[in-house]
Amino acid sequence: MSIWEYANPKRFMQTSAWVLPWVAVLALACLVAGLIWGFFFTPDDFRQGSTVKIIYLHVPSAMMAINAWVMMLVTSLIWLVRRHHVSALAAKAAAPIGLTFTVIALVTGAFWGQPMWGTWWAWDPRLTSFLILTLFYLGYIALWQAVENPDTAADLTAVLCLVGSVFALLSRYAVLFWNQGLHQGASLSLDKEENVADVFWLPLLVCIAGFVLLFVALVLMRTRTEIRARRLQALLARERLA
Repeated sequence: MSIWEYANPKRFMQTSAWVLPWVAVLALACLVAGLIWGFFFTPDDFRQGSTVKIIYLHVPSAMMAINAWVMMLVTSLIWLVRRHHVSALAAKAAAPIGLTFTVIALVTGAFWGQPMWGTWWAWDPRLTSFLILTLFYLGYIALWQAVENPDTAADLTAVLCLVGSVFALLSRYAVLFWNQGLHQGASLSLDKEENVADVFWLPLLVCIAGFVLLFVALVLMRTRTEIRARRLQALLARERLA
């Protein structure tokens, strides 16, 4: 048995039909448990007060904004090397989801940063790289819509994904590259001094698990929709030729 068997659209549809409901239920359970635990059963921070609870939305969405682009990069490389259509459609399916996570991260970051920094926005290295990543998401989605031939669109968007990966990495490691800036370091770290307190850390892990599972569920659902749309286009093309 090879992992490439799931690149077959029929096999992918069969497997995802079985996996999707379980992933969706687990995602819902983790999100409900994590958010209720974090918002209602954790104390206020001694310095940030109740605004610290934005962490349960901001950190998971920021992580998934970056990881969604990484997933798109991997599937785009698979398309370029092996020409599996499911991988190209999975990348296309993930883009709007990644864009949504990026917008959530920017908005929640503004609400979290305003009381601490005294401003809704600052040209901080991480914030700026995240804004550029948002533009790459928009460009990626627009490029798919602009190019009529799906294989050509997959090729061009794969190249764009490779370029945008630079800013995805910068979004994650900008604080390490540049010391200046208002944004704090990583909320989750092996360094005990930098890592958040356990009372916030445990529900945050549950929320992150929920966001990861939500992303997987949405990508599976949207990829299935893209495969159906591709099949419909093929059938309509055959009817025109008949």
